[in-house]
Amino acid sequence: MSLAADSPLSSSSDDFAAILDAELASTSSEESPELGEDALDAADAVDDDDDVEQDRFKRRKIAELEAFVEPKQSLLELKKQDTLKASVTKEMCSHPGIFGGMCMKCGKVIDDESGVPFRYIHKELRLANEEIARLRVKDLTTLLRERKLRLVLDLDHTLLNSTRLMDISSGEEHLKQGDLRLGLHRLENMHMLTKLRPFVHTFLKEASELFELYVYTMAEHSYAKEIAKLLDPVGMYFGDSRVISQSDCTQRHQKGLDVVLGAENAMVILDDTEMVWQKHKENLILMDRYHYFASSFRQFGLVGPSLSELKQDESEADGALATVLKVLKKVHQMFFDPDQDTDIASRDVRLALKSIRGEILKGCTLVFSHVFPTEFPAESHPVWKMAEQMGAVCCTEVDPSVTHVVSLHPGTEKARWAVQNGKFLVHRRWVEAANYLWKRQPEEEFVVVHPSKNQ
Repeated sequence: MSLAADSPLSSSSDDFAAILDAELASTSSEESPELGEDALDAADAVDDDDDVEQDRFKRRKIAELEAFVEPKQSLLELKKQDTLKASVTKEMCSHPGIFGGMCMKCGKVIDDESGVPFRYIHKELRLANEEIARLRVKDLTTLLRERKLRLVLDLDHTLLNSTRLMDISSGEEHLKQGDLRLGLHRLENMHMLTKLRPFVHTFLKEASELFELYVYTMAEHSYAKEIAKLLDPVGMYFGDSRVISQSDCTQRHQKGLDVVLGAENAMVILDDTEMVWQKHKENLILMDRYHYFASSFRQFGLVGPSLSELKQDESEADGALATVLKVLKKVHQMFFDPDQDTDIASRDVRLALKSIRGEILKGCTLVFSHVFPTEFPAESHPVWKMAEQMGAVCCTEVDPSVTHVVSLHPGTEKARWAVQNGKFLVHRRWVEAANYLWKRQPEEEFVVVHPSKNQ
């Protein structure tokens, strides 16, 4: 039957024809009156009229059956449209995340290396910039609801100090077996000794109450994981999922917040090296390096015996970690200050850090003498910039407004002027100590003496 043949349900055209025939037969028997013998002749007389009527009847039934199958046709068309739409969507998908070489949304195989790798979360995971931005907004909302910020922690020289066993000096032989009471761990599989910085466990515990913690090191992943276990054996602070190592960096010799799923305005960094954070200096709290082992002293050109050789260590109460914890608590307090009239999501830890730092040497006017190399532009020197960031006014010439002369030698003209005029004469370490300890230091502890005395 032509209707069946023309039907879009081509795969079931035989069924459609059978339905049509059965329906016609059934209806014909139901609606045709049964004729007796006396009526046959009369029926024959009106055969032509019956033929016309039957044609009308068939056309009407065909129309009814077409209406009956139309929903089936519509469902098929919708199915085809959905398939087409899925195909178009797949082609138009922005591929927000790639896992194992496939888009996490549409399933398409992605051959290129697009997106930012997050190998420390999973070695096969890459995320597009748009998805990262979305996750950061979501993360910030969650953090603020919990009244927390994010803290990125360096390992070596910030939270600890390590040395190879083969580099142990003669004055450090007593350390080789390790001493857990001193925070000294022997890593047999790495042939290393690691000394945890004093106060580190208290620091991590109290900091984790205000911040979500990350570890970010330029060391290899195997070393980072091993050290993370020393600091966080039960995964309370960062575990494996928030330990970022050298292989996770997207730029050679540089650390970046691009691989941290958190908003930059709510992120603080602790590190002993500024140069690896070129894009994020305003988020950085620069730490005073922890040199416990003799090899660490030699690596950075320091003179004299190491803490290990002296059998000494940093103070827990007044050391670098105890000091910086106070700063972190103040940053957190300023960020979540209920008296601020700004929306909390628009606040910025970088502004808080700048404000706190700018109060350290406020009211001090400094002149430098023989601190910078000859012909070096003073305003460009790191110590000059450091002093200005702490709120000091820096000058090139002395005048009555000067409060401090910073010098390496007591015999310079400006140094003598300071003594004659009752001004403070301090070593450059006075500026550096204030920067690391986030507090103006007693000037009498940084007296400038003749270089021959090795001070």
